[in-house]
Amino acid sequence: MNKDNTMKQGIMDARQLGYGKFTILGVQHLFAMFGATILVPALTGLPVSTTLLFAGLGTLVFHLLSRSEVPAFLGSSFAFIGGYLSVKQMGVEQGMTETLALCYACVGVMCAGLCYFIMAFLIKWLGTQRVLRFFPPVVTGPVVIAIGLTLSGSAITNCQSDWLLALVAIVTVIACNIWGRGIMKIVPILLGVAVSYSLAALTGKVDFSSVADAAWLGLPVSREQSILAVLDHTDTTFLISSIIAIVPIAFATIMEHIGDMCAISSTVGKDFLAKPGLHRTLTGDGLATALASAFGAPANTTYGENTGVLNLTGVFDPAVIRLAALFSILLSFCPKFTCLIGLMPAATIGGVSLILYGMIASVGVRNLVESRVDLTRSRNLFVAALILVLAIGVKYGANDSIDLCGIHLSGLAVAAIAGILLNALLPEK
Repeated sequence: MNKDNTMKQGIMDARQLGYGKFTILGVQHLFAMFGATILVPALTGLPVSTTLLFAGLGTLVFHLLSRSEVPAFLGSSFAFIGGYLSVKQMGVEQGMTETLALCYACVGVMCAGLCYFIMAFLIKWLGTQRVLRFFPPVVTGPVVIAIGLTLSGSAITNCQSDWLLALVAIVTVIACNIWGRGIMKIVPILLGVAVSYSLAALTGKVDFSSVADAAWLGLPVSREQSILAVLDHTDTTFLISSIIAIVPIAFATIMEHIGDMCAISSTVGKDFLAKPGLHRTLTGDGLATALASAFGAPANTTYGENTGVLNLTGVFDPAVIRLAALFSILLSFCPKFTCLIGLMPAATIGGVSLILYGMIASVGVRNLVESRVDLTRSRNLFVAALILVLAIGVKYGANDSIDLCGIHLSGLAVAAIAGILLNALLPEK
C-alpha cells in the first residue's frame, strides 16, 4: 500500500469507527498533549486554564487556515520557557511582580508569533522550493531527531520520581498496541495513562483533597494575566528589552514547525508542505501563538506527542484532532478537572512521554532513510553530526543555552542555525 492510500485508509477508518471509538480517539489525543502542555505553565507560572483554552482554540485556528487537512495539535511550546523565565527574573529584579513580568514576556512572544507571517509571506512570494532548499532532509531529519532526544531528558526526570508507575504506563502502551484488539489497539496512550494513574490512586500516591475544594465552573482568562496588564503598568524600556530577548527564539520555533510538518507528512504519507502549503501552516501556527500570548497563555507549537499517537494508531483523520481541541476548550472552564489533571503523577506523564518522544526521534530517522540521504558523503555527515551534537550538547550543558549578546539561544536554535549555514556553505560536490 502506497503512502497516499495509507492516508486515505486512515481517514476512512476514523469515519467508520463509530461515535464511541471516535470520541475515545479524541480523548487519547487530549491526554497525549496534556503532560507537556500543562508542564509549561507549571514551570513558568502561566495559568493552566488559559493554556488549555488556547491550546484548543489555537488548534482550531490552525486547522481553519490549513484547510482542515493537517492532523496536527497545537500545544504549549517548550522553546520559549527560557525566554519567559529570563524576562520574569529581570522583572522581579526591577521590583515587578512575577505575574506582571510574565505579561511583558507574553508581549515578546506575541511579536515572535508575528514573525511567522514574515516567513509565510517569503514562502508564498518566493515559492516553497526556493525557501526549502535551505531546509533539505539532511537538515530537517536531524532536527526532528534532536527534538525527540532533547525532550527525552524531561521524560526521564519524570520517570525517576516513581519508576514503577512509569514502567506500568510504558508496558501498558506497548502491550495494548502490539497485542491489543479493537479499540485497545488504537488507544494505547489513553490506557497507559489510565492504568498508571489508577495504580497511583489505589496505592495512595495521589492526594485528591484539593479537587474537592476546586469549583466546577470558572473563567479561564483574566485581565491581570493578559497583555492588557502591560497597558496598566507600562515600562517602555523593559517592554523593548522583553521583545528583544524573546523574538529571536522564533527562528528556532519556525525550524521546529518545519521539522514537525516533515514528521507529520512522513507519518501520514502526504506532502503537507506542498498542500495545503507551508505558508498556510506557518500562518496558522503564528496566529495561534499571537492569540494565546495576548491572553496570557504560552506560545503554541505543533505537537510531536500527537504525531506519535498518529504513528501508533494509524488513524490520520484531522477531525479527531479537532475533537481533542474542543475537549480542551470545554475542560478549560472546569477548575476541578484542571486540578485533577494537575495531580496526575509525574511518573505517569514520564512513562507515556518516553515512548512518544522516542517516536518523534524515530520519525526523524525514517525521514533520512526515506529521503535517501547519503551519510557516506562527508558533507552530509558533517551537517547531521553538528546538528545532533549541538542540540543535545547545549541542552544538557551547564547553562542549558548559549548567551549571545544577552540573548539566550536554546540548543535546538543553535543547532538549526549551524545546520542551515553549513548545508548552504559546503559544496554539493
